[in-house]
Amino acid sequence: MASHIVGYPRMGPKRELKFALESFWDGKSSAEDLEKVATDLKSSIWKQMSEAGIKYIPSNTFSYYDQVLDTTAMLGAVPERYSWTGGEIGLSTYFSMARGNATVPAMEMTKWFDTNYHFIVPELGPSTKFSYASHKAVSEYKEAKALGIDTVPVLIGPVSYLLLSKPAKGVEKSFSLLSLLGSILPIYKEVVAELKAAGASWIQFDEPTLVKDLDAHELAAFSSAYAELESALSGLNVLIETYFADIPAESYKTLTSLSGVTAYGFDLIRGAKTLDLIRSSFPSGKYLFAGVVDGRNIWADDLAASLSTLQSLEAVAGKDKLVVSTSCSLMHTAVDLVNETKLDDEIKSWLAFAAQKVVEVNALAKALAGQKDEAYFAANAAALASRKSSPRVTNEEVQKAAAALKGSDHRRATNVSARLDAQQKKLNLPVLPTTTIGSFPQTVELRRVRREYKAKKISEEEYVSAIKEEISKVVKIQEELDIDVLVHGEPERNDMVEYFGEQLSGFAFTANGWVQSYGSRCVKPPIIYGDVSRPNPMTVFWSKMAQSMTSRPMKGMLTGPVTILNWSFVRNDQPRFETCYQIALAIKKEVEDLEAAGIQVIQIDEAALREGLPLRKSEHAFYLDWAVHSFRITNCGVQDTTQIHTHMCYSNFNDIIHSIIDMDADVITIENSRSDEKLLSVFREGVKYGAGIGPGVYDIHSPRIPSTEEIADRINKMLAVLDTNILWVNPDCGLKTRKYTEVKPALTNMVSATKLIRTQLASAK
Repeated sequence: MASHIVGYPRMGPKRELKFALESFWDGKSSAEDLEKVATDLKSSIWKQMSEAGIKYIPSNTFSYYDQVLDTTAMLGAVPERYSWTGGEIGLSTYFSMARGNATVPAMEMTKWFDTNYHFIVPELGPSTKFSYASHKAVSEYKEAKALGIDTVPVLIGPVSYLLLSKPAKGVEKSFSLLSLLGSILPIYKEVVAELKAAGASWIQFDEPTLVKDLDAHELAAFSSAYAELESALSGLNVLIETYFADIPAESYKTLTSLSGVTAYGFDLIRGAKTLDLIRSSFPSGKYLFAGVVDGRNIWADDLAASLSTLQSLEAVAGKDKLVVSTSCSLMHTAVDLVNETKLDDEIKSWLAFAAQKVVEVNALAKALAGQKDEAYFAANAAALASRKSSPRVTNEEVQKAAAALKGSDHRRATNVSARLDAQQKKLNLPVLPTTTIGSFPQTVELRRVRREYKAKKISEEEYVSAIKEEISKVVKIQEELDIDVLVHGEPERNDMVEYFGEQLSGFAFTANGWVQSYGSRCVKPPIIYGDVSRPNPMTVFWSKMAQSMTSRPMKGMLTGPVTILNWSFVRNDQPRFETCYQIALAIKKEVEDLEAAGIQVIQIDEAALREGLPLRKSEHAFYLDWAVHSFRITNCGVQDTTQIHTHMCYSNFNDIIHSIIDMDADVITIENSRSDEKLLSVFREGVKYGAGIGPGVYDIHSPRIPSTEEIADRINKMLAVLDTNILWVNPDCGLKTRKYTEVKPALTNMVSATKLIRTQLASAK
């Protein structure tokens, strides 16, 4: 009866780790305090899995920040700027790499495959010196063992680690990261030897890059890496875990012929095609870890369907070699349904969070071994049936409206340059207009007001007056700073998706359904369970109020349909694009109401458009087509003089720049500073972009305050590749997580830099 969990959320059921980290970073608690919280969390997770009957329990999936950064620490691959002097890497070096410090910037952060999690990108080059500098994997294994729990230590596999890295600053872009394999494998061997000595009998290497489109050279690296590790691994059972998509036939062939490997793990939720490969050829005598329970969503598993999949696989792998598993780590789902006291019973019966998924995995393993819990399976079948037939799920009118979209591609009537001219006549902005992305700092006081209003401790009147006062403060700050296009600061919003979801039908919300986004930052994705519509205006009241406080243009602020989709737990009973079109129609109504209320600039954020991109190139065109179409639906009805902005963050845009142009927004602001102007290289390579564009001039994810010179230098770099008349100046992202003591000086320097360059441009003329 074998069951396995790929990985588990680290934040804790009530975000215990988040609060411990932030307290430590603020100097309010000691490293010992932080370690105590971590120790308690780890042991409760291991015990929970052990008590649930899980046989293969993972260790080393806990992290203070990120599992890739943990691997970088293990390999001692610390970039020189952190002046690390060797020895075991301590928290201060570790957190400097993750977050930057007073003197040096953080390492780049980017999306973990197509999830909403971000990892810290290793920076490597021919001169990187590797050394075994963090013994975390071994000490965590021993920690669990001391509790009487034998775990499977999890390491990010050497090849995926290198393929997820980037050449360090100053290293040729063409540098082959895989050429470093020979330098990192000796450290992997040391780790393996220590794990063996500590008593480990299994080891799990996560090699998720195997699901991507790899060339022959990259596949060969897997073969040579594991051949090189073979003797070090002898005597251990070795599991290679893959996830997030089906595995291409060539990669499957490479994977299943790796030397020294005893087991293979597959995501059979997002990788249903892998089933065909397994059924047509699975190496005899090897273990098959079948990821049938979805690690990336919150729906209860269809146990009967999973069981029949597993039974068909038994015939292939053999009864004693089939292990029931999750499709990927459970860190991408919420922690425990037990903490949801507000959700109604019907919706709750349709859900399973990480703790419940552990139970599902074990129930399937027992059923496979002939010990089926009939009552548990029956309750599951009843819940699935109720979800299928519930009138809350289906709205005929919405279905009709979405079906009617098929005939048009929803473009605005005139082209972007004509629209920009019409907008400029009305808005009369200076050259290099300045703006911010939307949110201003969310103070403790502000969060308290929202919390008290939600708990009905203050009246609606008191709430509106408190928010109004905050908006007026934010407007005044921006006017004093002399920013050109203002925002209201979003004081009434808890989150850019949740705020809208709460006002749309078809959405449900959790109290503690937090998921880690990066470091200590967690998000609480809404649950889209039914057809989506907008019963009432959502933002018009506040935007109108804010515009009445100033004569400068005030941006209306909306989250776009693709981002709402990609940042939610989405219903799995219809294609994602159908849900997206429904959301687009709801946002379209809001855009038109804002325009009617006199708002001349409307920003529709598509922060997450890029992250929904499928991992396989062959599936890109279809996704981009419906995603970009959904964005155009939202604003195809506005007048030429209404300026539509969009904002995107953290991503490689270079490969989708044509789709971004096809969104046909009037102005796009893009996160750019932390990825070191990778974005600008697109324009250097001659991509013609006629709309307004504002590549971020400073990184808001770091507390560091950039100087006027530094920002001016960035603007000049942009002017080298972009026309003066289309360039906007703005920070990377919203300012909600920063403090006013950081925001004011940074924006002051941003405006000063802009004015400096305006003067230079004027005198050059």
